Amino acid sequence: MSCSFDIDYSKLPSHIAVIMDGNGRWATKKGVPKLSGHKAGMEALKKIVRKSGEIGVEYLTVYAFSTENWKRSTEEVGGIFQILVYYMERELKEIHKQNVKVNILGDYSAIPKKAENAVSEALELTKNNTGLKFNIALNYGGRDEICRAVKALAKDVKDSVIDPEDVTEEMIASKLYTGGMPDPDLIIRTSGELRLSNFLLWQSAYSEFYFTDVLWPDFDEDEYLKAIESFQHRKRNFGGR
Repeated sequence: MSCSFDIDYSKLPSHIAVIMDGNGRWATKKGVPKLSGHKAGMEALKKIVRKSGEIGVEYLTVYAFSTENWKRSTEEVGGIFQILVYYMERELKEIHKQNVKVNILGDYSAIPKKAENAVSEALELTKNNTGLKFNIALNYGGRDEICRAVKALAKDVKDSVIDPEDVTEEMIASKLYTGGMPDPDLIIRTSGELRLSNFLLWQSAYSEFYFTDVLWPDFDEDEYLKAIESFQHRKRNFGGR
């Protein structure tokens, strides 16, 4: 049964980002394989995507697979991408029906071919949708993203498109994967960890953070609304008073 929340739905954060943490610990706690935790995490993600669209969130960005996650066992990495393919194949029609537009942050050309094809299909099918913008950070790293942006600007300088002295924050932001999008108003991290883990480093300069001990597979619609409620009770000064 849903709880009652003091939320002004006319003043929602326009961009919410989520570090979906705790799948492995959830599996250990339940005494099941780690991949069962990742599957349960996908089910949680499905609920949050749907809820975001229902209440009118404009952008939802989730940290699905980082550039550092390749260090995990071959079995776990392979399993994660198998689950991604399964999720895309099973949920793509429903996502499309909900008018959700899928976008990828990161270099997804490096992921397994079957997963890459599933992602490409999602991007193509939903490219003209006008509802929730659903960003999946896949093979993504914040430092890598900034490095790519700097290289792109360096090329513009080399090609005499711009002068070094004319480089602005807006120019750097335009070269990021999130170019043209608003920075996240709210970043949620589950499982009790208190760090960014190389996620949206540039974009999070003035984001509000919400940390919860709830493991990602147990993060449901009520937990999501609780985070939004917490956000709305804060005063944002952006460096002012």
